[in-house]
Amino acid sequence: MPMTQTAPTSRAAADVTFEGVVKEFGATRVLHGVDLAVRPGELVCLLGPSGCGKTTALRVLAGLEQATAGAVRIGGQDVSRVPTHRRDVGMVFQAYSLFPHLSVRANTMFGLRRRGVERREAARRADDALGLVGLDHLAERYPHQLSGGQQQRVALARALVTAPRVLLLDEPLSALDAKVRTGLRDEIRRLQLRLGITTVFVTHDQEEALAVSDRIAVMDAGRIEQVGAPEELYLRPASPAVAAFVGHSSVLPADVVGGRAHVLGAVAPVLGERADGPAEAFVRPENVRLLDATDTAGVAGTVEESMFLGSVRRTLVRTADGHLVRVQHRAGERLAFGESVRVALDDVPLAVR
Repeated sequence: MPMTQTAPTSRAAADVTFEGVVKEFGATRVLHGVDLAVRPGELVCLLGPSGCGKTTALRVLAGLEQATAGAVRIGGQDVSRVPTHRRDVGMVFQAYSLFPHLSVRANTMFGLRRRGVERREAARRADDALGLVGLDHLAERYPHQLSGGQQQRVALARALVTAPRVLLLDEPLSALDAKVRTGLRDEIRRLQLRLGITTVFVTHDQEEALAVSDRIAVMDAGRIEQVGAPEELYLRPASPAVAAFVGHSSVLPADVVGGRAHVLGAVAPVLGERADGPAEAFVRPENVRLLDATDTAGVAGTVEESMFLGSVRRTLVRTADGHLVRVQHRAGERLAFGESVRVALDDVPLAVR
């Protein structure tokens, strides 16, 4: 994405805080006392399955929904009762929400004109914002003349043109095809780093969250399960819900004894505290080794399927006792359906439930 224009003049990045935020729709409680602190200039993803409350939390932050209890602060100021247009936030939604009868430039400058900025100045700032997203050369076109990715870039420029202290992104890439989504995802991250703008990004796509975040807040059933850097959540999930949602895992029967899990013929340390007894272990495919059928390590199994994923291959193995284990291995290592193999677990900490 070319970045030939100057960035919109931005005030200092603001911190964002949720303090015990509760949101109820009638008798249904959607948010259960959400606490979260986003540092100035940080990009934090709210990640979780559909219906977990992440979009509701974003809408409460934006002022599009009012919290039933608790407080929302931007830059230290309680904005819980402040209307949306006075919260100094920019929003990008999944739907592009562009005015079809307005040009790209007019769409981008719309918010400035509503704020009373003179037309010539608004047009100049709109062109600068379009330059940030690489679309200044398309300023005279109309939305129907643009691709989906280009329309979402216009929506991003429109959110940035007012130089907000906080940028809110509500699943902005989910309507795009895979290649465009990946490219625009990376561009958004580079732009966010360049501008240093505090950003809250809602997504259900774990790969998206892992790729762009400084930190991720994993949500489940209206609560935040864990907040941490992508590496922390992936390698040391705080709960089975986080382990199940972040990354791919095989869920296998285990027996916990003295803080160690006996699984796949091996013994591995358990993350956190867990009482002794039967359990289920979350085993990452990259932590399982694929061995020849004549090897003595691990447990025996047969190949159910093997998928080529480009740089790696992911194979599903059914063990002799009927459990399915995903194994990630070299792409060039081809396996046939029904082939006999053995699988062995690396000595890595495991999340169990």
